[in-house]
Amino acid sequence: MTVFFKTLRNHWKKTTVGLCLLSWGGHWLYGQHCDNLLRRAACQEAQVFGNQLIPPNAQVKKATVFLNPAACQGKARTLFEKNAAPILHLSGMDVTIVKTDYEGQAKKLLELMENTDVIIVAGGDGTLQEVITGVLRRTDEATFSKIPIGFIPLGQTSSLSHTLFTGSGNKVQHITDATLAIVKGETVPLDVLQIKGEKEQPVFAVTGLRWGSFRDAGVRVSKYWYLGPLKTKAAHFFSTLKEWPQTHQASISYMGPMERPPSGAEVAPPRPSLYRRILRRLASYWARPQDALSQAGTPEVWSDVQLSTIELSITTRNRQLDLTSTEDFMNICIEPNTVSKGDFIIIGSKKVRDPTLHADGTECLQASQCTLLLPEGTAGSFSIDSEEYEAVPVEVRLLPRKLHFFCDPRKREQMMQNAAQ
Repeated sequence: MTVFFKTLRNHWKKTTVGLCLLSWGGHWLYGQHCDNLLRRAACQEAQVFGNQLIPPNAQVKKATVFLNPAACQGKARTLFEKNAAPILHLSGMDVTIVKTDYEGQAKKLLELMENTDVIIVAGGDGTLQEVITGVLRRTDEATFSKIPIGFIPLGQTSSLSHTLFTGSGNKVQHITDATLAIVKGETVPLDVLQIKGEKEQPVFAVTGLRWGSFRDAGVRVSKYWYLGPLKTKAAHFFSTLKEWPQTHQASISYMGPMERPPSGAEVAPPRPSLYRRILRRLASYWARPQDALSQAGTPEVWSDVQLSTIELSITTRNRQLDLTSTEDFMNICIEPNTVSKGDFIIIGSKKVRDPTLHADGTECLQASQCTLLLPEGTAGSFSIDSEEYEAVPVEVRLLPRKLHFFCDPRKREQMMQNAAQ
C-alpha cells in the first residue's frame, strides 16, 4: 500500500488527470442511469393507456408525426427514437412517422395528407410553424384545424414549451413529459396570427412577429461562437458600432380587441316544424331592411399610429395564456428609439433568452387585427416564430383559439389556479 501511494505521489500529474477523467466518467454514467430511469417510468405510464380496452366498433387512434431530423444540430432523430417513439407505440396509437428532408416540405405534405386523429410535431419553432401553416392553408381547414396537435420540443428554439409543459432542466424529462401529455389527451386552445403580404400566401404563427434591431443582433449571435459565453453581448456590442440610434420607421393601423364568445358545447336545437319555419322566413324577409340599417350604424373603428422604434413586435398571448379572459387580442409592442448603447447590450442579451422582455417606455397596444405599412426601400427581415422572412407590408389578423394543443395536465391546472387568483 505504501508503494502504491508513493507511486501516485511521484506521478502526481498523471494521477490528477486520471482522477478528473474518472470523476467525469462516473458523473456521465450516473446521468445515463437517471435518464434510463426516466424513460422506463414514462414507458410504464404510457403502457397503462395502451392496455386499456376499446369498444369493438371503435378504431385505433391514428397519429401522424412530422419529424425534422435536422433539428437540434442533427440530433433530433436520435432524441425522438430514444425518448418519444417508445412512449407513443406503447400508448396503443397507430403511429406514422414522416421525416422532412427540406424546408417547406411539411407544408406540401399537409396539403395532401388524409385525415388523422392526432398531428404531432417533433422539432423546433420552424417545424411547428410549417405544420400549422400547412394545416390552415388547406381548403378544408375549418374541419381539419379541429384535429389536436402535439408538440415534442426537439429544436434549439421551442417557444411553446413554456406554455404547454412544466419547466425541466433535464432534456430527457422534458421530451418524455411532452410525449406523455399527448398520450393523456388534455388540450388547451391557442391563438394563431395570420400574416399576409401583398403577393404571397398567408403565413401562420403561434408566437408572433418581430422586426427591429434587437432581432437583427440576436440572429448574429451564432457568428461569434468562438467567444463562448460572451458571444451574445459581443453581437449586440458590434451592432452599436453601426449607425446609431437605429430606428425603424413605419405606420400601423389597428382595430381594438374583440369580445370573446362564451365557451361551451354547442348543442344543435331540434328542428322546428314546417309552420314555424315558414313564419321565421317571412319575419326575416320583412325585417331585413332594418337589420341592414342597424349593421351599417356600427362601423369598425380603426386607429392609425406612426412608428419610430428600435423594435416592433406583434405577438399572441400564448406565452401568458389566460383561459378565463373575456376579450381576444394580440399585443403590439413599440419599443422606444431612445435606448442607450449600454441598455441595448444589456436588454438585448436578456431578450435572446426571453423575447417577452421590453425596454422601459415601451408602448403596448391591444388589437384584433392590424396593417403594417413600411416605407419604400425598407431593408431587413421579420422573424415569424423564429423563422426569417423578408420585411414587406403585411396584414396581421388574430384567429382566437384556432388550434388545440396537447398540454401537460399539471400545467393546465396551474393555469386555472392562476386565473382564479
